[in-house]
Amino acid sequence: MTASAAGIFMAAQYFLNLPAAQSLYRTLLGWMQVIFACALLVGILAVIRSHVVRLIGRPRERFYSLVLLGAIVIMSIAGFSGGIERGSTFLWLFDHAQAPMQATVFSLLAFYITSAAYRGFRARSGESTVLIAAALIVTIGRVPLGEWISPYVPAAAQWIVDVPGLAAKRAILIGIGLGMVTTALKVIAGVERTYLGGR
Repeated sequence: MTASAAGIFMAAQYFLNLPAAQSLYRTLLGWMQVIFACALLVGILAVIRSHVVRLIGRPRERFYSLVLLGAIVIMSIAGFSGGIERGSTFLWLFDHAQAPMQATVFSLLAFYITSAAYRGFRARSGESTVLIAAALIVTIGRVPLGEWISPYVPAAAQWIVDVPGLAAKRAILIGIGLGMVTTALKVIAGVERTYLGGR
């Protein structure tokens, strides 16, 4: 009932030009920030609890849990003691530890994408052949090799991204939007109750 009332109000306030409705909307947004902060704290505590249990019960996985818990403690101390402004210990740790690790993980994704593309891009039909050709043109057109082959290759790659690629992206975004609206209407109507732990 509360979720339904909140959903109806959040949808209706866009069409209400009333000071009271706008004030209530700003108040609800403030409370959403508080709820978000509490949910973040609960998530951090759940991660810590999970890795403490792993430290105690699973000897093979202790090293990684110890590294994670140590990183949480070090970053928390650095953040609370020195702040997060320029030149702080927290920012130095972020720039020299966290950012390189993120770059490493994302660089590994290139190999997984290549492997998935090799398995997925097999010319079994006309559509898959067109997909392979478009992927090759875009890949070659985005690197200096494409400009070296011909100035038309980067132009063709840009056209593929801007016209058929954008059309497909818009179709996906429309589908996502319709799914979000449908889920919101189901929550407001009381049909969707999984967020409460129901089925």
